[in-house]
Amino acid sequence: MERRQFLQSSCNVCLLGAAGMLLPLLNSCAGAKYSVYKSPVLNNSVEIPLNLFTQQAPVQFVRPNGWYYDIAVEKKEDNTYQALLLQCTHQENQLNVTGNGYSCSLHGSQFDKNGKVRKGPAEQPLERYATTINNDKLIIHIKKA
Repeated sequence: MERRQFLQSSCNVCLLGAAGMLLPLLNSCAGAKYSVYKSPVLNNSVEIPLNLFTQQAPVQFVRPNGWYYDIAVEKKEDNTYQALLLQCTHQENQLNVTGNGYSCSLHGSQFDKNGKVRKGPAEQPLERYATTINNDKLIIHIKKA
């Protein structure tokens, strides 16, 4: 093998290896892989139409205008609603939606659908927001410190 071919092959191997290592990091930057309802924040709350929730789609994702993180809102069987901030409680990374909850691609923390930690390093559950219903709208109360 000539020197030029050797160097070119070596560079290609290094680039492929680096791309493989960076792929999980890029995945966490790629943003949501689900549809997101965007809504303005008014008086520390966000409103979403109740008709978004169906039997086939009991979970909706909401992004308040100006926020980086989404809120997962689930309609429970007893017709109550749960709103969870999809921000890892370990190091504030955006969470990914999995079949049975949420996961952090940064350090591997996992949370169940109710926001409880299933696997660390995160130790705190996901932040919850109170919800109320006003006519045909769900109000998510998002007071932040």
